[in-house]
Amino acid sequence: MAHYRSVGSVPPTRHTQHRDARGALYYEELMGEEGFASDSSLLYHRGVPAALINSQVWELSDQTRTPNHPLKARHLRLHALETGTCPVEGRRLVLANNDVRIAYVTTGTEPSPLYRNAIGDECVYIESGTGTVESVFGVVAYRTGDYVVMPRATTHRWVPSEPSRLYAIEANSHIAPPKRYLSRYGQFLEHAPYCERDLHGPTQTFLREGSDVDVLVKHRTSVGIVGTRMTYASHPFDVVGWDGCLYPFVFNVDDFMPITGKVHQPPPVHQVFEGHNFVICNFLPRKVDYHELSVPVPYFHSNVDSDEVMFYVGGDYEARKGSGIGLGSISLHPGGYAHGPQPSAIEASLGVDYFEELAVMVDTFAPLELGELALAVEDPAYAWTWAGRGPESGDSPAVFSNS
Repeated sequence: MAHYRSVGSVPPTRHTQHRDARGALYYEELMGEEGFASDSSLLYHRGVPAALINSQVWELSDQTRTPNHPLKARHLRLHALETGTCPVEGRRLVLANNDVRIAYVTTGTEPSPLYRNAIGDECVYIESGTGTVESVFGVVAYRTGDYVVMPRATTHRWVPSEPSRLYAIEANSHIAPPKRYLSRYGQFLEHAPYCERDLHGPTQTFLREGSDVDVLVKHRTSVGIVGTRMTYASHPFDVVGWDGCLYPFVFNVDDFMPITGKVHQPPPVHQVFEGHNFVICNFLPRKVDYHELSVPVPYFHSNVDSDEVMFYVGGDYEARKGSGIGLGSISLHPGGYAHGPQPSAIEASLGVDYFEELAVMVDTFAPLELGELALAVEDPAYAWTWAGRGPESGDSPAVFSNS
């Protein structure tokens, strides 16, 4: 996030003394990525940011992963059940691999505990609801249609002002705008579908007092993803000022300018962010292809190197008509498997010049496995909808052996 910002009180020269009105020294913290070789910010704390007084196990929700085997397309109905009320502890795992995890939660209005993800950045799509996210950098407000991008290891908490539905994309890496949208110095280029003025970060500090403050930390060990409850001597939200190019920000899908063409455009034109081994795209209401013989819905395609996850959050998705897909649905189309529109949707799309649809897509370059929530809300008939029939037992294909 290479766009400089300065908030609150910082000294004229970095790494020099910075004191309050009584002469007490503030404690400078560098929060930086890739071992001093990438973006960073300097934060100035009232208390010692490393003053830990306790560390205990935090039991995470079920992180079990089940391989997609035998291989088939999946339809998951996320609205089929409630997931919990805490924006952090109530998250339930939908899909995951070693690069990214997708979780889902329906919240109440109670704030989450203080939390930080020490594994990677988080990009949380707000399916519905409003509220704020408080952090060591300050506060950002969220609303329906926002992406909230939270840098790795940023201490923060979610404060919903109304019940919200959150779609959390948790990376094992950093999440940023695609490199092809940026100049070699980091400015958005003219062909990019959004720009700096569309990204909204904190504008003032958010000071809080307190002692013996708990922070939930998600991190990695040799046995996988685990949680620790760390207790600090002073409140992490004691930052009087900061500056730099690393901070949380919010981007709303309404500010994305869809790229269209004379014939159907491939999904990369809809890309909004990227991480290591995955990309995030959004499909928005837009005018579509204007060739006199165009077919507006996607052609059948086999993305041999990636799994495709589509989360349907608004409008009426043309290509999936007749499949059972609806609002709140997720489709998983795995690599090694051709997929595309329902046959009836192809003819129905001819002559259409506008699509009223909204979906968030994650494409991964390693196979995804099913989380416990996926197993709980799957529509077992989806894989056979292109053919119009499936195995006689409904969802229990025969097991084949070479013995």
